[in-house]
Amino acid sequence: MTQGPILIDLEGVAPAPAPDAAPPVPDDDVTPPPSGRAMQTVALLAARNPSRLARLFWSLLLTLMGVMISVAAWDFVTGLIARSPLLGYAVTGLITAFALVLLVIALRELAAFSRLGKIDSLHRAASAALSQQDLGQARAVVTRLTQLYKGREDTRWGRDRLAEYGPEQFDAAGLLGLAETELLTPLDAVAMREIEAASRQVATVTAIVPLALADVVTALTANLRMIRRIAEVYGGRSGTLGSWRLARAVMTHLVATGAVAVGDDLIGSVAGGGVLSKLSRRFGEGVVNGALTARVGVAAMEVCRPLPFTRAKRPSVTGLVKRALAGLFSTG
Repeated sequence: MTQGPILIDLEGVAPAPAPDAAPPVPDDDVTPPPSGRAMQTVALLAARNPSRLARLFWSLLLTLMGVMISVAAWDFVTGLIARSPLLGYAVTGLITAFALVLLVIALRELAAFSRLGKIDSLHRAASAALSQQDLGQARAVVTRLTQLYKGREDTRWGRDRLAEYGPEQFDAAGLLGLAETELLTPLDAVAMREIEAASRQVATVTAIVPLALADVVTALTANLRMIRRIAEVYGGRSGTLGSWRLARAVMTHLVATGAVAVGDDLIGSVAGGGVLSKLSRRFGEGVVNGALTARVGVAAMEVCRPLPFTRAKRPSVTGLVKRALAGLFSTG
């Protein structure tokens, strides 16, 4: 016995979802994009201002240690002279020589601070001359700039051209632009090579060395050395304390402006599309740390440069990183 057709009423029933409307399957193995942890750690450490209590603690500790060492040295020398005058006077001469060396080091540090202050003053004067379009002030800046580089052989040709064509400039922007082109453009090229070398070193160590904190230590030392060399390129040779102070100024500026944050623009411009997803996380961190090092280098150029960027273009972080990492990683 056969049954007749069955009629099912579908009114009021929602239609079944189409396959193309189904949500994607979650992937628990997706790793977050590289963040440049090493460089962000270095920037935060360098930019951190010690508290007043910490400064007081270290000042008192160093003063106390200095007094203890001085008293111990005095007692040692006087006792040695009493026992053996010849040997005691010899040790006294050694201590005196050591004190003179410390004095020379202190004087060199003071001279380094003076040079950095001179360049900073020159930079502010140039910015004021440009904003006010003051030709007299611009000529004074050019005179100071020429005086700053008068003993350097690598700037002789630029100084000669500036002396030849400078009197023909009758506005502040033209005169300072000529000085920038003739004197600072060759120095910019040297500074950019230093940035590329530091970026390459930081990226390579981050990608290859698996040791904990090795990338942080490498990033810190490479960036301090890079900032010091950039200062030397522009005539602001800095000592140990001067280098650290300069590094703090650069890092504070970067943290304040958010330039140490890794955004999609940085990853896209450096890595190009989805290349980072094809690399291991260590290699991705290396590329991003190298890019952040380049950002630090460009900021150091702006801080150490006697003149602001006007006629010459500010270096591109993307271009610096691509040249630095050429042959190390596939970044395009």
